[in-house]
Amino acid sequence: MNNIVWHDHKITRAERSANKNQKPCLLWFTGLSGSGKSTIANALDVALHERGYHTFLLDGDNVRHGLCSDLGFSDDDRVENIRRVGEVCKLFADAGLIVMSAFISPFTSERRMVRKLFPAGEFIEVFMDTPMDTCEERDPKGLYKKARAGEIKHFTGIDSPYEVPAHPEIRLDTSRNTVDECVNSLIDYLLERKLIASK
Repeated sequence: MNNIVWHDHKITRAERSANKNQKPCLLWFTGLSGSGKSTIANALDVALHERGYHTFLLDGDNVRHGLCSDLGFSDDDRVENIRRVGEVCKLFADAGLIVMSAFISPFTSERRMVRKLFPAGEFIEVFMDTPMDTCEERDPKGLYKKARAGEIKHFTGIDSPYEVPAHPEIRLDTSRNTVDECVNSLIDYLLERKLIASK
């Protein structure tokens, strides 16, 4: 590490975001499998893009195809998965983007680790507070069924814990609210915090 030197950029993150008429931030979607993380994150990505904002979405499954393809699902591998994702999210935010990530991220400590990478107000924890029963009924990938049958080990909510966020910035329940209602709540939050402007 002694031979590695940090190089400052000529263009600041503030200048990059001003050029895009937005402020960088990370919306960190966390919750059980089937809670609606990817669905809502994708819908928000589309809604912001249609309004002319510059965004990028990192989805848990997609990241594991490349950046984290060498990792499994042990507790240590899950922490490393989130550490890598957090660093990538920070790079995108430094480029002035509004970043969305959709990861179960079951541990409070790992979510706190990513939060610490960002200036105050830029890390927005979005807890998908959808009841376990609803998530399991949906079971879009058939994972709960396999976990119940013992075919998948370390499955969050079954034989691996999910630590519920104590003070998330936003709490959404897709068993009670439609996709559009959830997206509108998120956009209202971004407007109130002046991370985006009315258009």
